[in-house]
Amino acid sequence: MRFPWRLNYDLTKYIVKNKLKKIDKFPLVLMLEPTHLCNLACSGCGRIREYAGTIKEMMSLDACLGSVDQCPAPVVTITGGEPFLYPHVYELIEGVLERGKHIYLCTNGLLLDQALDRMRPHDNFTLNIHMDGLEGTHDRILERKGTFKTAIEGIKKAKKLGFRVCTNTTIFKETDLLEIEMLFSLLTEIGVDGILVAPGFGYEAVGEKLFLERREIEKKFEHVFDLSKKFRFYSTPMYMQFLKGEKKLECTPWGNPTRNPRGWKAPCYLITDEHYPTYGEMMAKTDWGKYGVGKDERCAQCMMHCGFEPTVVSEIGKSWKDIWEMMKWNMS
Repeated sequence: MRFPWRLNYDLTKYIVKNKLKKIDKFPLVLMLEPTHLCNLACSGCGRIREYAGTIKEMMSLDACLGSVDQCPAPVVTITGGEPFLYPHVYELIEGVLERGKHIYLCTNGLLLDQALDRMRPHDNFTLNIHMDGLEGTHDRILERKGTFKTAIEGIKKAKKLGFRVCTNTTIFKETDLLEIEMLFSLLTEIGVDGILVAPGFGYEAVGEKLFLERREIEKKFEHVFDLSKKFRFYSTPMYMQFLKGEKKLECTPWGNPTRNPRGWKAPCYLITDEHYPTYGEMMAKTDWGKYGVGKDERCAQCMMHCGFEPTVVSEIGKSWKDIWEMMKWNMS
């Protein structure tokens, strides 16, 4: 099975429960950003630029766990910023696991070595390490030498200690896909459990021509789709078909709600029009019909997983072919 059986069970039960109750808008993953502090300053990062004026602000542990309680999503992604810079990160991990939620902790890997000594493997816990290429490329994108070696050594140690590890790779305009194939071969060799891959989003705050436009995404992801048949991707086949232009999907902006030190971010992880004090207010007061391709110009080039992977969930039941394909993919 591609994902842990417990995650499959909890997600399926949660989705069926919402469908039976005829709830149209429900979250799948809570994107929790307790801090936007980072030990890197990558040119492609919109977070450290968007929140430059409040970057030292942090959520309290109670606020983090309260947000987990407010949002019914069965999965919590602890991200940022660099989450290992958050002083209460280990208490946060334990608190989320005690609530029966599943965690994906996103990190650049620079602090992973010492962090592993303070954590324990858990069936509901996955480390997600950002990897954007082989050594020269990765170090250049992260703008610091040694980041690749540090991350690789952290992955090896994590696997030796029994942690589940996946990686996340962003495809930029300049990305060499042959190099990405070599990277995925290396990651598979050292025991990575799964690979996430997505096109970069052109943040307004960044303003650099690093990112792909929709037609460029579709062209690049024809090759990436071929790689998905060779390596253990966590990105779903329907999403990959969408990225290469074979399938049409509408965005589901409420699928991955974001909570950070400013509040509940709306309308989505990538675009900020408002911060709300509670999850309920964010869901009730956001005019969801305003957003998406053809509705808001900021959405025009976006094909990010945080908006479109949740759509896959709602689309699966509409086609027996998609159901069968997802079942085969998940069982492989």
